Parts: sequence; structure tokens; C-alpha cells
Amino acid sequence: MIARALLSVSDKTGLVDFAKALAGHGVELLSTGGTAKALRDAGLTVVEVADFTGSPEILDGRVKTLHPKVHGGLLGRRDVADHVAQMQAHGIANIDLVVVNLYPFEATVARGADWDETIENIDIGGPAMIRSAAKNHDHVTVVVEPADYADVLAAMAANGGATTVELRRKLAAKAYARTASYDAAISGWFAKQLETTFPERISFAGERASVLRYGENPHQSAALYLTGEQRPGVATAKQLQGKELSYNNLNDTDAAFELVAEFDPREGPAVVIVKHANPCGVAVGETLLEAWEKALACDPVSAFGGIVATNCTLDKETAEAIAKIFTEVIVAPEADDEAKAVLAAKKNLRLLVTGGLPDPAAPGLTAKTLAGALLVQTRDTLGADGDRFEVKTTRAPSSREVADLEFAVKVAKHVKSNTIVFAKNGATVGIGAGQMSRVDSARIAFRKASDAAAAAGLDEPLTKGSVAASDAFFPFADGLDVLVEAGATAVAQPGGSIRDAEVIAAADAAGLAMVFTGERHFRH
Repeated sequence: MIARALLSVSDKTGLVDFAKALAGHGVELLSTGGTAKALRDAGLTVVEVADFTGSPEILDGRVKTLHPKVHGGLLGRRDVADHVAQMQAHGIANIDLVVVNLYPFEATVARGADWDETIENIDIGGPAMIRSAAKNHDHVTVVVEPADYADVLAAMAANGGATTVELRRKLAAKAYARTASYDAAISGWFAKQLETTFPERISFAGERASVLRYGENPHQSAALYLTGEQRPGVATAKQLQGKELSYNNLNDTDAAFELVAEFDPREGPAVVIVKHANPCGVAVGETLLEAWEKALACDPVSAFGGIVATNCTLDKETAEAIAKIFTEVIVAPEADDEAKAVLAAKKNLRLLVTGGLPDPAAPGLTAKTLAGALLVQTRDTLGADGDRFEVKTTRAPSSREVADLEFAVKVAKHVKSNTIVFAKNGATVGIGAGQMSRVDSARIAFRKASDAAAAAGLDEPLTKGSVAASDAFFPFADGLDVLVEAGATAVAQPGGSIRDAEVIAAADAAGLAMVFTGERHFRH
């Protein structure tokens, strides 16, 4: 039976109605500060915690619930005679329900508050009460978010004013998950302030956004969790239409949107088409429609059933063109009303708008799971700058070749290793991805370009007169030989092989311009 409840919340959503329902069950209400005021203003009778404990709030409110009469009332076991006797001896009354949501630390950080304000938004008493109540869940109910008010009231209505042990255990688990995520946010903020990229202990926290239909395969389960990182993308996008996103949809859409963000919309529209987390077409153009047409021409076969990302507002003309082929997802910073109307006829196509682009140069961490471990690294924030290219061959690349080399390197950064990317006039014309041998990646890229040219009725492969980029160095000249055969005129690679001289000599012999970037972009 819930006879006494302590309510202290920063989020007052549904608070008054919940408290009124508790009062209707005869529950005594304890509270503090703004929560007590809100309840009194609603006409409810409230006992101040300071009156309950006999101790005033001190230290500017930092100490108000940290008191034996509060924690004794939460932790005392009703089924242990010694506990009951001690509580009676010290005048400690049972507290049967705790309703606490914490100071808005995460929101305070997100809006860029200064050090002092952020520190003051670290809740101490709240987590302590939550943990005490959750530990004693055999006797105490703990609620940490308004979404659970209805379940508590339903249980009380069905059980004569009491809750069930099953509900209390469920709420206790949620309570500890909340304090864990809260502490993770605080420790993460401290690490960032102290510029400690890899602290001795690291915590990642996430809030479940959705349970997915299944994982990569139908026999796997999956869910999407939000980490709170302020980075526009698929996880926080607004879905305007289409069926539920799958695990693979989310993964592929993220890959597409992160790549398209490499291209500043102030410099022109860009389109990325992704299939199985690898780009199969990337292009920039004078218009978004032109960028789409150039991207599609790279590999129209693989584009079927793919993901399309744009770096600017999706317009009607481009939407009409994309709608001509089967597409799983379109993601863009925004879509105009005419584009939305065009795509509305494609009921299964998912249209997502993000409100912005992620900053490809913004620092951050990425993580992968290993058996019993997390593999954590900083995000690959390196861009492609022709001014940093180091010419290694007799012939230097032309200005047009440099522009295409920059483009190709940006794309190669987002293709699974080993990677070869052919580009020409601001568009990919051949992509080889994820091969164990770099020469095989080159051959695949050339073959795909040849297939696309044949499908388009062209007399020569699209790679004729193109440039090429490699995500890592050429260990032998054989990979370069394939690029020469494909008709490439310039090549960008990181350099660093013990056979660099041999590869450079092969480039000179073929009349290619070769530059070293000094920057590897493995992607696994």
C-alpha cells in the first residue's frame, strides 16, 4: 500500500494530475521547492521535506533530501523486525513512492552553459533518492519519468492502492539505467572539458528511440538508441513518409548522409547514392538534378533499391527523377512542398529531413564492439585539400585534375577498404570497394565503369580521362597498372610503401600525374 510519496521533479509534465490521483488514494504528499509550489497552486496539500525531516534546506538548496529520515524511510525494510524497530526509535516514517526526475544536466550542456551553471545542474539528492528507492524495490516504488505515471496509477487501482513487485522491479531497472546514463553524461562532459579523449574509464549512454523489426538479418533483434550527440543525421531526422526504417536502412542512410556532408552546399549541390553502406554513385553539379543524373550514371544497376542523400533542399525536379527508380530512402536537410507532393505517391519510400548537415570536421568518437571490449577511436575528420598534395611524378596534375582528385579522395574516405575511386568532372565513374587486394578493387572499379558505359551506349569506359584515388598506398605497381589500363590520367594516394619509388616510376612511364596525400583513410 502506498501511503506516503515524495515528489521532486524538474519535468512537471503530468505532475498535477498524477498527484491529484495519488491524493485520491489517500496518499500523503511530500515535496520540495518548485514541485511543492506547483502542487499547492493546484490546491493540493503538501508537506515540505524540511518539515518532514525537521531540518531546513541549507547550502543554497544543495542539501535538502540528504537526510536519514528521507533515506531511512526509503531503505528501511518493512519485513525485517530490526529495521522496523530502529525506524520507530528514530522517528523515521516509511516513504513508499519516490517520483524524481533529475536536474536537466544534458539539456544544460546542449545549450552551451558555462562551467559554473553546468556544475550547479549536477543533481546529487535526486540520484541518491532514486538509488535508495530502487534498491528497496520490494517495498518502494520509484518513478523517474512521467511516461510511467499511468502504469503506477493502473496498478494502484487494481491492487487496492498498492503496486505489484513486477512493476516495482521494472521501474527499479529503469531507475538505475537513468542514473547510469546521467553519470555517463557528467563524466563525458568532464572529459571533454579537460580535453581527455580517452579517460581511464569511459561510459556510453543511450536512450532507446525505437525497437526495430529485426537487425541485419531477420533472425537478429535490434533497437535504435540516441546518445544525445548534437549532430544532424538519420537518428534524429524527421521521417515525413514511408514505412518503418530497418537496421540496414539506418546504417546505410547514415553512411550516405555523412558522405554527402563532405560537400559544402555553398559550393554547389551534391548527391550520394549508397548500397550496402558503400557509395555506388557520388556527384556534384550546377543543379541538384544534374548531380543526381551524374551520380546515377556511375552505377545505375547498383542504385536500384539504394539510399539517396543530398546536401541541400530536395526539389521537385530531382524528386521526380529519383522516383523513376526503386529507392529505399531519401535523406536531405529539407524538402520543398513540391518534392514532398511528388514522393507522396511512393508510399513505401522513406523521406527524411534532418534540418542541417553534420560537420565533417567536428571532433567526436566512434565505437565498435569486440568480444568483451569496446574499440573506440576519434572520428576521421580529415578532408581533402589539393594545396597539401605532394607531387611525386614528373608531370604535375592540372587544375581540373586536382579538383577531381580532391573529390575522389573525399569519396574514398567513405568507401570500405580496400578502395579505388575513379572520378571525372565532379562525379564518380567507377568505385571498387571492400576487397582483400587493392588490385582487385581497381579491377572491379574499372569493370563497373565499363559496364555503365556499355549500358549508356558509349564507345569507351567512363574512366577514360578520369582521375583515381586510393584509400591507402599501393604495395605494388600492379594496382596502378589497372588504373593506367582504365585510362586514368592522375592518381592520389597516401604514399608510405617500401615500393613507392617503383610505383612512382610506373606512373612516370605511363605519363600519369601522381600526388601523395600523406593521409590514409582505411574504413572497416
